Amino acid sequence: MWERSIKGLLSLVRRTKPSSFTYLCEKNGESLTETRDELAFFAPGMIALGSLGYDPRESQKFLSLAEELAWTCYNFYQSTPTKLAGENYFFHSGHDMSVGTSWNILMPEIVESLFYLWRLTGNKTYQEWGWNIFQAFEKNSRIESGYVGLKDVNTGVKDNMMQSFFLAETLKYLYLLFSPSSVISLDEWVFNTEAHPIRIVTRHDNGENLG
Repeated sequence: MWERSIKGLLSLVRRTKPSSFTYLCEKNGESLTETRDELAFFAPGMIALGSLGYDPRESQKFLSLAEELAWTCYNFYQSTPTKLAGENYFFHSGHDMSVGTSWNILMPEIVESLFYLWRLTGNKTYQEWGWNIFQAFEKNSRIESGYVGLKDVNTGVKDNMMQSFFLAETLKYLYLLFSPSSVISLDEWVFNTEAHPIRIVTRHDNGENLG
């Protein structure tokens, strides 16, 4: 299933001009759309994890793609005055990217990917990017009673809601990004799509499970 899916995903890889940011366009039937939603920022982490199932040469190819996609996602954040990303972005020939829907609701996908890339590569750059994003939350979204989203990442106008996933996912991945690799080790645990850790269980040939 993974190999079939990743083959289709590779057909969607594009690069912008002039800065050569790598991104994945969206496919709906036979139609391709040059856009990227913040919800899809988990893809670099997913591809990085998937790279572990290949021989060293293929593994490096997929890991490099994951790192290129993460760089693009991080630049979505860096491209706005608040240093927080909008809900989606559009790509146009000759222009790297432009923000579409401009709200930010404290979503976790980018820091999820940074967490995986940090754990798999040990590259402190991903911690630096995560720290910069956290500082942008602190500057633009922190209020006396918690954190709120932004109605517009260009103006910094706040909304009045803290999404539950900010505590359950965004801050959890930020915490793990700066924790030792032994804390919820990826050799022993997997995270589901809502950032809940689930212990890896070894299955015997006779069907018995060992915790």
